[in-house]
Amino acid sequence: MLCQNALCFFADVSTTDKSVSGGSQVQVAWAEFTNAFRNIVRQYRRSLFGISAVAFGVVAMLLTAGFVEWIFWAAREGTIEEGLGHIHIMQPGYLANGQADPYKYLMEEKSVRVSGIEELTAVRTAAPRIGFAGLISRNETTLSFIGEGVSPQRERILSPSLQITEGQNLAQDENKGILLGRGLAENLGATVGDQVVLMATTPSGGFNAVEVNVRGLFGTVSKAYDESALRVPLPLAQQLLRVSGIHLSILVLDDTMRTSDTLKTLRSDFKDTGFEFVPWYDLADFYNKTVELLSKQVLVVEAIIAAVIVLSISNTMTMGVLERTSEIGTCLAIGRRRRQILRQFIYEGLTIGLIGGALGVLLGWMLATAISTIGIPMPPPPGMSDGYTGEIMLTSQLAVEAFLLALGTTLLASVYPAWRASRMEIVDALRHHH
Repeated sequence: MLCQNALCFFADVSTTDKSVSGGSQVQVAWAEFTNAFRNIVRQYRRSLFGISAVAFGVVAMLLTAGFVEWIFWAAREGTIEEGLGHIHIMQPGYLANGQADPYKYLMEEKSVRVSGIEELTAVRTAAPRIGFAGLISRNETTLSFIGEGVSPQRERILSPSLQITEGQNLAQDENKGILLGRGLAENLGATVGDQVVLMATTPSGGFNAVEVNVRGLFGTVSKAYDESALRVPLPLAQQLLRVSGIHLSILVLDDTMRTSDTLKTLRSDFKDTGFEFVPWYDLADFYNKTVELLSKQVLVVEAIIAAVIVLSISNTMTMGVLERTSEIGTCLAIGRRRRQILRQFIYEGLTIGLIGGALGVLLGWMLATAISTIGIPMPPPPGMSDGYTGEIMLTSQLAVEAFLLALGTTLLASVYPAWRASRMEIVDALRHHH
């Protein structure tokens, strides 16, 4: 009768015997684990509560972390595709002092091209840029602006997500056509087809002006940027400023994940050019702060989920120990070692974690797929003019982390109940009645 008791099924086996071979130890460990699974099935109602708690925690973690992961991906790729690119090539010191003395850091575009940088396999294109500021005037209205001189053809690769809200994008064969930020156009009272005057200071300290046509209006996620920004063809910017150089050559790669490797190659193979190579992640300050903030929030969520799992499993295991006190006393009485009792309950907790973790990952993947298919409508963030549709992005790393969290927390939660079961006095345990 007692031998049929699931808890004592392997009471005659001692894994502490030094004569037991390595293969036998594995067999014993597997036998104890199988026995733990039988106990889980035997106490299925209580076990289901623990498994549900673990699965719910894993699903909550996956959906939360998956949404944040999607935000990271969307923010990263959106920032890159709106004109930041992957790697900036510039004169040393331009980032620190370029705003104060932009003409000091001009470089010849052909000097970047002859170096062979564009021939690297990961590079899709190198887009030249020149930054400048000045005044824009229409009729009686004059406003300040920040402008960029760009290559229309290469800019289409660098800024594929640039949203043209009205009119057309810049064209290679129309040097007098410009793009205005929609906020700037609204403040200026300009529409597509209007003529405006651009004025800027030249390197010699003089003042130059050109008359241009508004070819189109563009919008970005930043409302403040749209209220002061414009883009012009590179030859027009050079004509206005009376210069022949550029400030930047921006590399666009075929995959963002290749940024670090390409950067190492550039800094190693082209160090004699005198250029400075700056990756996008050193320039995306807002993105970096967003990642830092949301990563901390995810850690808080994980800590809360871990606490819920630990409390739930600990309660489940403790109640199981109390209900099976007489069984434990019987096992100890017929010769089972205390460390075997300890391992038995730890194996039971670990089994709950395995089942709950696997079930949670499966349910989380199904829910993430369904939610991503439907989409999550989100309002415009502060300082931005457009909302967006969110998704849940699950990665293998997130799935593994969630599964390991389930195992780790259930293992931790099982230690005290298992220790309590193993320290019972045989006489007191045998006298216990439900």
